[in-house]
Amino acid sequence: MELQEKDLMSIQEVRLLLKTAKEAHKILSTFNQEQIDRIVKAITEACLKNAERLAKMANEETGFGIWQDKVIKNVFGSMGIYEAIKDMKTIGILREDKKNQTMEIGIPVGIVAGVIPSTNPTSTVMYKTLISIKAGNCIVFSPHPGAKKCILETVKVICEAAEAAGCPKGAISCISIPTLEATNELMKHPNTNLILATGGYAMVKSAYSSGTPAIGVGAGNGPAFIDKTANVKLAVKRIMDSKTFDNGTICASEQSVIVERCMEQAVKEELTAQGGFFLNEAESEKLARFILRANGTMNPQIVGRSVAHISKLAGLTTVPANARVLIAKETRVGDEAPYSREKLAPILAFFVEETVDDVINKVVEILSFEGMGHTFTMHSTNEELIKRFALRVPASRILVNSMGSLGGVGASTNLFPALTLGCGAVGGSSSSNNIGPMDLINIKRVAFGVKELEEIKRDATNSLGETKSSCCGAYGNVNTELVEEIVKRIMKQLI
Repeated sequence: MELQEKDLMSIQEVRLLLKTAKEAHKILSTFNQEQIDRIVKAITEACLKNAERLAKMANEETGFGIWQDKVIKNVFGSMGIYEAIKDMKTIGILREDKKNQTMEIGIPVGIVAGVIPSTNPTSTVMYKTLISIKAGNCIVFSPHPGAKKCILETVKVICEAAEAAGCPKGAISCISIPTLEATNELMKHPNTNLILATGGYAMVKSAYSSGTPAIGVGAGNGPAFIDKTANVKLAVKRIMDSKTFDNGTICASEQSVIVERCMEQAVKEELTAQGGFFLNEAESEKLARFILRANGTMNPQIVGRSVAHISKLAGLTTVPANARVLIAKETRVGDEAPYSREKLAPILAFFVEETVDDVINKVVEILSFEGMGHTFTMHSTNEELIKRFALRVPASRILVNSMGSLGGVGASTNLFPALTLGCGAVGGSSSSNNIGPMDLINIKRVAFGVKELEEIKRDATNSLGETKSSCCGAYGNVNTELVEEIVKRIMKQLI
């Protein structure tokens, strides 16, 4: 198939999928909460039944991660999400406040464009489908070309279960000819009401530039701080478990470890004992060449790969077979310091600072360069210090005594379970939430009148009188005659 013909076919496919989705939404929008919940439950059960098969497909097709860990992701992306949303009220009247005489009504946004990455393809499809359908929306997926087969198969499994439970045909669909042109058409088409974007910086930026409302995520580059009060062995275990889970493909996973000078030796020894391999200067320089591409973006050759694979790629011959994570000592932050960047692989930077103040400054520096608004992890029992970091660090998720990867998505913490993690305005995102169904609805508000004009005038007059009294009493040098004249004029206009 010629490139131009493929592009045109993919654009036409998007238009047809959106046209079908729009018709499907006319039906779906009439469903009550019970009908929606029946579909959501059926999707969850189908995803659970196929969790292992789809995990193996994703691992085989992309080469990323560990299939056993992808099974856990699929279970989390289905049953984990379901348990959090099953009792949510998302359709119709959500709340009635008799005292204040207001009412809130949930309205689906319509058609969601779901952009899917290659790092967590099947689990992200499950998650985005569940939160979209729970909110009463249709969803059209744009798959990463490198994970097209497993994504299409996941959508097929979901569609069959959903339609058997009463979901209108075409409410859930996926582009089968993935091209950049198709994704752009999906994001910019007038039938698309909201973009739910998970992927690289360029794609997320494109989503926000499309003219369609979008919820996207920024880069993850979370540092992990081990404080003097931490249980070092347990803190290192959490970090190592997190960084090796699915070979580091979750964006909330730790990218660097930071300690005070007084903790350097103890933490290094424990990291080594638990499978961390510290690179010498020459080895560190060798590996650094493979972390980033020439354009400054992460090298896909290392993403989700094992230590053995990465070591062979970089020509590291001294790495032991039992090494779990490669660690390089770093002092710098920036384009010339690849270890200070996001590395979706079992690679960590190791920073040593003199004081806690220096640690805070380094964390802020790292996140300000890359990872603003995403995730920060610290291991400490000092509550005042935890609050101090939380107030300073520009991250939407401050994780304490938890793994970064599974803590950020809400598996090992009580955060809302999600595979799209908003980074807030500082990270270029429209939300700082772990995205759920409530982010995918609009809310109509009904408000009953509680005051007449005369009451509003009376309240304003009383407030102005109080303002005059407080102004004249609190400031001895205020021109009281001027204040009285202003108050008289305003009162006269009101009355």
